Amino acid sequence: MSSDGYDSFCPVAKACEIIEPRWTLLILCELSHGATRFNEIRRGVPGISPTLLSKRLKEMEHHGLVRRIKCDAGEPGYATTPMADELKPVVQALGKWAHRNIDKEVSLNKLDARLLMWNVRQKIDTCAFPRGTTTVIQFTYPELIESERHYWLVARPGQPVDLCLLDPGHDVDLFIRADLKAMTSAWMGWSTLRSEIDANSIVLIGDRKLIATLDT
Repeated sequence: MSSDGYDSFCPVAKACEIIEPRWTLLILCELSHGATRFNEIRRGVPGISPTLLSKRLKEMEHHGLVRRIKCDAGEPGYATTPMADELKPVVQALGKWAHRNIDKEVSLNKLDARLLMWNVRQKIDTCAFPRGTTTVIQFTYPELIESERHYWLVARPGQPVDLCLLDPGHDVDLFIRADLKAMTSAWMGWSTLRSEIDANSIVLIGDRKLIATLDT
């Protein structure tokens, strides 16, 4: 076998040579969830160094998985290509397989509040929020150190949801105080929000309509 591949004509082997290098599929996941800028991708893949991320993006561009685009103010960004988009069902199936077959306790030993909140920020459904107003939800994880304890999701009309690590200075509509393991478990579907709330692992204070629609 060669040092940079499987030395095989097998289609699966050739595909692995492109998508198998570490972080490649996670980078594709971030791009498919709407990340475009370099730092946005890093926030969703926090374990990768800037140098390695730059290298992977160049490799992925070379293999036709990503293309460069212009973001606001001419800042360079990245987007998936049609070739990469064909991989979405494969990646989704891989995630579902892992959800079914990997022990949840193994996953819950790798807690990361920032990664969790970034994931929530990407997938939150703003249609459940009051229209025409700014909605702010503050998450607090009491067991963490002060610098990693508080997070604010700020949803402004017609704009992407912001994730703030410092108090943005807005009135908070909903306070969520949670055990990080409980929130991660509920978010991943290993438990339910209702069961964690009943167990007092997640406490909600604030707007009743937001609380009532929290599941959606």
